[in-house]
Amino acid sequence: MYIQAFLDYLEFEKNYSQNTIQAYKTDLIAFKDFCEVEFNQEDLENVHYNQIRTWIVSLVNNGVSNRSVNRKVSSLKTFYKFLQKIGEITTNPLSSHKALKVQKKIQTPFDQNEVEEVLRLMSDDSTDFESIRDRLIVELLYSTGMRRIELINIKESDVDHSKKAIKVLGKRNKERYVTILPSVYKTLQVYLNQKRNYEAENEEALLVTKKGVKIYETLVYRIINLYFSRVSTKAKKSPHILRHAFATHLLNNGASLNSVKELLGHSSLASTQVYTHNSLEQIKKVYNQAHPREST
Repeated sequence: MYIQAFLDYLEFEKNYSQNTIQAYKTDLIAFKDFCEVEFNQEDLENVHYNQIRTWIVSLVNNGVSNRSVNRKVSSLKTFYKFLQKIGEITTNPLSSHKALKVQKKIQTPFDQNEVEEVLRLMSDDSTDFESIRDRLIVELLYSTGMRRIELINIKESDVDHSKKAIKVLGKRNKERYVTILPSVYKTLQVYLNQKRNYEAENEEALLVTKKGVKIYETLVYRIINLYFSRVSTKAKKSPHILRHAFATHLLNNGASLNSVKELLGHSSLASTQVYTHNSLEQIKKVYNQAHPREST
C-alpha cells in the first residue's frame, strides 16, 4: 500500500498542515476498508471507477452530503495523481469523474456599520485583560483578514514593532506579513502591558487566556459570536464571516482583486473571487442609484 508514502509526500513535499493530512488519511482508510468489505480487495492501485462509484452511492445513501462526498472523492483523486506521479499507475480512475452538484452557499458578511458598532461596544466594556484581548482579536481579524488558525498561532516574536507588521504562517506553511493599523497597534500595546501582569510573560503565543496558555479555536469563535450577536441578525456569526467582511469591504472601497488575494494569503485568484459576490451587489446598488436613466 502507498498510503503512508502519499501522506509523507503531502507533509514533506507539499507542506500540508497536519489537520489536512489527517483528513486525507481518514478518507483513504475509509475507502480502503470499504474495498476490503465490498470487494475483498486491499490493493487500491488496481481499483476501477465502478468500484469508486459504488462507494460514492453508499456514502450518499448513508446521508453524507454532496459537498462532503466531493471532498472525500477529491482526496482519492489526489492520491491517484500521486500514484501516477511515482509511476505506479498509468491512468487515474477518477480522471473523468464529475463532482456531485452542490448548492452554492452565499455567505453574507457583516456590514461596516455592524463592525463599527461591535468595536464601539467593546471599547465601552471594562478595561480588564480579557476585554482588551477580545477587542484585539476582533481588530486583528477585521483589519488583516487573517484566518482564525493564523491568528491563534501568532507568536510575540512574529510582531515587527518597527514596521508595524505581523508575520503570519498561512496554509502550506506559506509566510506573509500583514500590516497593523495605527489604531490596532495601540490596542496591541495596551494588551501586551496587561499580558505581563499574568502568568503569560514567558508564553511565546501572542494571544493567551487568563491562565497564560494559548487561545484556542472555540474561544475565538465564541468571542466573535458573542459580540456580533448583539448587533447583527445574520444567520452565521463566525471568524470566517469577519474575514469575508474584510475582503468585501476592501473590494467595495476600490481595492483590486489581486491586492485582496495577496492580503488574504490565497494562492490563486479563483479562491478570492468568492468574495466578489457581495462587492458586485454593492456596485449594482450604487449604479442603480447614480445612473441618469434611473431617474427617467
